[in-house]
Amino acid sequence: MTASILVVQHSPGGGPRRVGDWLREQGLELEVVYAAEQPLPETLTHHALMVMGGGYLPDEDERAPWLPATRALVAEALAREVPVLGICLGGQLLAHVAGGGVEGAVVEETGSVPVTLRPEAATDRLLGGLPGVVPAIEHHVDAITALPPEAVWLAETARCAYQAFRVGEVAWGLQFHPEITPADVRRWDAEELRAKGHDPEAVYAAALADEPLATPVWRAVTERFADVVRERA
Repeated sequence: MTASILVVQHSPGGGPRRVGDWLREQGLELEVVYAAEQPLPETLTHHALMVMGGGYLPDEDERAPWLPATRALVAEALAREVPVLGICLGGQLLAHVAGGGVEGAVVEETGSVPVTLRPEAATDRLLGGLPGVVPAIEHHVDAITALPPEAVWLAETARCAYQAFRVGEVAWGLQFHPEITPADVRRWDAEELRAKGHDPEAVYAAALADEPLATPVWRAVTERFADVVRERA
């Protein structure tokens, strides 16, 4: 039996990118549903759930009418202990569904940022044994402001506390983007970056410089998630 993952995509360019490639290399099948144009399943029949980023808060249903269906899938996965990986908005959705707090426009992080692992990460299935500080691509202004009860806080940055956490044994939320490469950063809207006070060339150069350290780490984390999915399948 081949293990499968349902991937919820929220924006036209917000697919799983290299994380999807790494998962497929591990022998997993991915069904990517662009929720703005395709209906989400009413129940989770896959062996895992991955929820990607997007420019919404977890409960902005008027802007993204598919969010209730996404929240229902996350809740079902938590109740059944199906592996979950939430990235950016996906991590915020996991926090929201599990009882945490998310607020809009509270902290802006853009480009490659050093992510510091907390001591709690030492025994985590995904983050255990990694370097203490790893660069990751950030692209957000909304943020988790309170973790769910009993969630394990795994990583932080200087500006944004809740960068990685785990709910239960097999559900992880990330604020950063392991799927994004410097080539993706190069395509970000230059005027939008300047409006936020960033030099587009500097943002790209920093991502490119950090990539040799970042790529093997986030690939290893993805492969560990694949291991969890196969075990649960």
